[in-house]
Amino acid sequence: MTQWTGDELTRIGSAEELEIAAQRPDGTRRDRVTIWVVPHGGHVYVRSVNGPGAAWFRGTQATHRGRIWAGGVEKDVTFADVGVAVDGELDAAYRRKYARYPASNLNSVLTPQARSTTIKLVPA
Repeated sequence: MTQWTGDELTRIGSAEELEIAAQRPDGTRRDRVTIWVVPHGGHVYVRSVNGPGAAWFRGTQATHRGRIWAGGVEKDVTFADVGVAVDGELDAAYRRKYARYPASNLNSVLTPQARSTTIKLVPA
């Protein structure tokens, strides 16, 4: 499995937002969507504030492949499903990184619905 370089992890993890575009089955990419991103344990994670019904999230589930842009890094990735084991740690990572935002914004990535869409981004 490919890993992020230290520089990529720092740049992506410190970026305020990440753009993500899932790959369609025909090989074309969906439109970019801007979302929050957190690093944890040498990995990079994202969640859908609108839960599993969000179009961008459904797109990631079709092929589990796509591309991201954040912190000057542009990279093809695979989307790995994540179990609930890291939910609490990722909640804490979101709270630390986005603490300056109103609770209503921050809490949108901490709901059970958002947690159910946690994806680990793995460099392709």
